Parts: sequence; C-alpha cells; structure tokens
Amino acid sequence: MLLAMIRVFEGAGLLIYPLAVCSAAAVFIICERAFALRKAAVMPQDLVDAVVSGRPLVGGKHTVLARIVEFAEQHKNDEGAVKAFARLEINRMERGVPYLDVIYAAAPLIGLTGTVMGLLRVFSQISPDTGLPDPVAFTSGVALALSATVIGLCIAIPSLVGSGYLQRKIENYAAQLDVLLERILQRSR
Repeated sequence: MLLAMIRVFEGAGLLIYPLAVCSAAAVFIICERAFALRKAAVMPQDLVDAVVSGRPLVGGKHTVLARIVEFAEQHKNDEGAVKAFARLEINRMERGVPYLDVIYAAAPLIGLTGTVMGLLRVFSQISPDTGLPDPVAFTSGVALALSATVIGLCIAIPSLVGSGYLQRKIENYAAQLDVLLERILQRSR
C-alpha cells in the first residue's frame, strides 16, 4: 500500500510541490479558522446574555462581541461607525477563507496539468518503427499520469467542504451579531 502511494506521488512529477503547498495551506486555513471561529472566541454565551438582558458586561474581553461592545461604548453617538466596525469584525472572521476557494479551484487544474504532461510523456514513447506503444509501459504510464488529477481532487474536495462549512458558520455569526448590534446600539444611546 505504501509503495503504491509513493508511486502515485512520483506520478505527479514536479507538480507534486505546488499540490503539496495547496494541501498544507488548506489544512492550515481550515484548522486555524475552525479554532478562531469557535463560539467562545466570537460570542460567549455569558456575554450574549448580558447584552440581551442589559446587564453589565463581564468576561470575554478578547472576543468579537466584546470588541464591538467596547467600540460602541467609546463611540456612543456614532451609530454608523459602530455598524462599520461590526462589519470589519465580520470581515476579520472571514480572513483566509477566500483562499480556500482559490485552492479548491486550482488544485484540480494543477492535477490536470500533471495528467496532461504525463500523458504527453507516455505518448512520446510510442515506437517510431511499429507505431505502437509497449502495452505494459503504456498502461502503467497512463495510470501514473492520472495520479496528479487524483491528488488534486483529494485536495480540492476537503477544501470545498471546509470553505462551505466556515462560510456558513461566519454567516450565522453575522446574523446573530446583527441582532445583538441593535441591543448594543440601544444600550449606548
């Protein structure tokens, strides 16, 4: 099994390096954003309850909601600035996620490029005398040529799923923050 995996990576040729970069970037972005977008880091329940009930705010000083509340308290008479700051915080939550869109679009294309290069290599080995390839070499060469596409798809699919999950999570937080923003603005008037 390990030998087969090594042959698949070898089949990708030099394009294994950009595919590896795409893979590492996707894993990093998904893990980092999943950690940064956990509920306790964005809007802890005790802080949400305090905003909703109008109680004094305690805890969660380094969260997205706490930064919005603090900004609102500093700019009590500027509702537009508070809303703009909230949009900036939502934009900060989206940091890195658009790169996943690039990765899930680029990885299969890089893999396809590797496949085309591999197929060109295979077809260039056709014997000029007979016009036929060596059947064993031809079959294994085509299989190896397709390995770059497989690797590209194996990178693209988790990137697509991760991007969709993270974008939906950010949209949910944005909707919740929009509702809480009305309470925050009422409080600061």
